[in-house]
Amino acid sequence: MIKTEACIWLSPADRTTLEGWVSGRNTPQKLVWRARIVLLSADRTGVMAIARAVGTSKVTVAHWQERYLAKCLTGLRRDATRPGRKPPLSAQTIEQIMHQTLHEKPPGSTHWSIRKMAAASGLSRSSIQRIWQAHQLKPHQVKTFKLSNDKHFTEKVQDIVGLYLNPPDKALVFLVDEKSQIQALGRT
Repeated sequence: MIKTEACIWLSPADRTTLEGWVSGRNTPQKLVWRARIVLLSADRTGVMAIARAVGTSKVTVAHWQERYLAKCLTGLRRDATRPGRKPPLSAQTIEQIMHQTLHEKPPGSTHWSIRKMAAASGLSRSSIQRIWQAHQLKPHQVKTFKLSNDKHFTEKVQDIVGLYLNPPDKALVFLVDEKSQIQALGRT
């Protein structure tokens, strides 16, 4: 509900201060129009006329009239405190998202997407994205390694790795990797 008329009486000291703010060259503009609202209100000017003169709305005029009545000049000088930013996610929440991403699968899917995880956890998509980015998680990328069925696979790997770590004197070690074999393993 908008208050249409505020009965403001100014003391001579307050009037002098407000007029000084209005005529001051270095006064911030927001303080000037707040002072004009109070001065015009004290002169019994109507709310609509004040709103037109200052270039604002009736709601704003009523707000600064009430603010002056409640807190005098200090209420005009300082802006009201506003709520701060949202508190960051707790370590427990982040740990829960990490565990769910790494060890659980969404119903009817093979991996988590940002939207599915956001819906399941009740967090925003941007929060899920920040958590995954910070921990370098990419659940949409498959991280599997196929092992050979060869009985002597372990010995062969040890021989090859041994050649790289301790090559024979004056010997070259080459790696030959056939792309078609990798593609065939990828399709299985």
